Amino acid sequence: MTPLEAAVAALTASALAHVVDLVAFPEGPRGAPTSVVVRNARGAVRLTVVDGEERHEVLDGVDPVGCTDPMAFLPYERELADPSPDNDRNAYPYPARRLLSLFGDADRSPDVVVGHTPRHFFPDEGGHHGEHGSLDVIQSRAPLLVSGAGVTARGVIDDHARLVDVGPTLAAAAGVPLTDLVDGEGAALDGRPLGHLVEPGRRRVVGLLWDGAHCGDLLHLATSGALPGVARLLARGAALRGGAVAEFPSITLTNHTSILTGVGPGRHGVLGNVFYDRATGERVVPNDSETWHRSGEWLRPAARTVFGMVGAHRGELATPSASVNEAIDAGAAYSTMALIRETGSGNGAAGLDAMLPDAASSPYLGEAAHLTDAYFSWGTQVDDVGLAQVLQLWETVDAAPALTWWGTIVTDAGHHAGGPRSAIARDALADADRRLTVFLDHLDALGVTDDVTVVLTADHGFEGADTARTGSWTPALHAALDPLGVGWRDEGPGFVYLGVPSST
Repeated sequence: MTPLEAAVAALTASALAHVVDLVAFPEGPRGAPTSVVVRNARGAVRLTVVDGEERHEVLDGVDPVGCTDPMAFLPYERELADPSPDNDRNAYPYPARRLLSLFGDADRSPDVVVGHTPRHFFPDEGGHHGEHGSLDVIQSRAPLLVSGAGVTARGVIDDHARLVDVGPTLAAAAGVPLTDLVDGEGAALDGRPLGHLVEPGRRRVVGLLWDGAHCGDLLHLATSGALPGVARLLARGAALRGGAVAEFPSITLTNHTSILTGVGPGRHGVLGNVFYDRATGERVVPNDSETWHRSGEWLRPAARTVFGMVGAHRGELATPSASVNEAIDAGAAYSTMALIRETGSGNGAAGLDAMLPDAASSPYLGEAAHLTDAYFSWGTQVDDVGLAQVLQLWETVDAAPALTWWGTIVTDAGHHAGGPRSAIARDALADADRRLTVFLDHLDALGVTDDVTVVLTADHGFEGADTARTGSWTPALHAALDPLGVGWRDEGPGFVYLGVPSST
């Protein structure tokens, strides 16, 4: 038995079915797979893309990703009735495209990827009450709302998009010609401008990324009056009920980068919050306050950002593009991370905590009790500084960037702490909404509300974990691989690399 066969057999054993949803591995040359096999305790399928169509060839048992409906569990009441479903009731949109992209980097892609079951609770390995990262539809469903100039007000629409479409849409609205929406080697992007939602133009565009914001709950709260800022955007725009499907894994840095480059992880190179690079022998951890300001270093050379694209066509502005509270800032004329780099702090953002405002004094904080959660408290501080930066950038109309990208963190903190629909998650959305309202009021005061295009999205969805659904696949990997004498490491966890120096 080969190490790959041993690892897959161990991970798909029925004893681990309560924590392992899916196991996938590529077929074909490293970095250029021709197909992907997805297996679990119920069966296996080979996935390919032929003439633009995804094809499933069942190898044995039941297809583990047989339902691929991106509109599954809609309307929202259906998700409420069956939260965090197991594999036999779940849906996995675009599985072939997303997995083939993940395995598209010769040096950084794992040999095997493991997907957690939605209910898996693993705090000993970094897990939380609210989880994401899986291939399934709810963890992959980010909100997508467009508003303002170039947008027809249509309310909530029964449709969906992909997160790789967001960057091209921002770029086209800000004045990048459609012919220039290519990577650094001139190849077409994976995403496409959503011209049916946002007309191309040469306008000022604001992109809002509410990290981890749950699509269904955000739209529910906005339409019920609990998020008046988002409701103002929706009144002048449109939201997709099916949101935008994240790239895999459905985690932060992978999808921030996919949004801002318009390509999947196998092309932009930021495969996860943690991954291993065979070429350098380095364990890369971009999603950390000490390393966020370095995230651009891990972009592949062909990966252009929307900041660079806009900058190349809006040079008449002093600040063509701005990146606020965003790690993937390459090409931005103004950037929070550039300010951090300029300080020379060896600890990155973590070294600047003393300079942040007091979270308890935040005028946007709705519930002070949530500050006992360290991530929520820090997110409150960072988001207050983010709003201050955006207001400074938009002090006057003439000074405003063509593209302003504004990241919000507290929404992720709230959803991790309590899971979707929890009090802390909804309060985090309300806090973000209060900051958004201040900015919208500022646009009104400038008299430019009707001239600005606004896009609100997130990087992934969220599902609630079950505190009784615990366990780890690490012992099974040790039992299967250690007797073979093969070096291996499991990063993430969930990225299994074979034939490399072990991490322990």
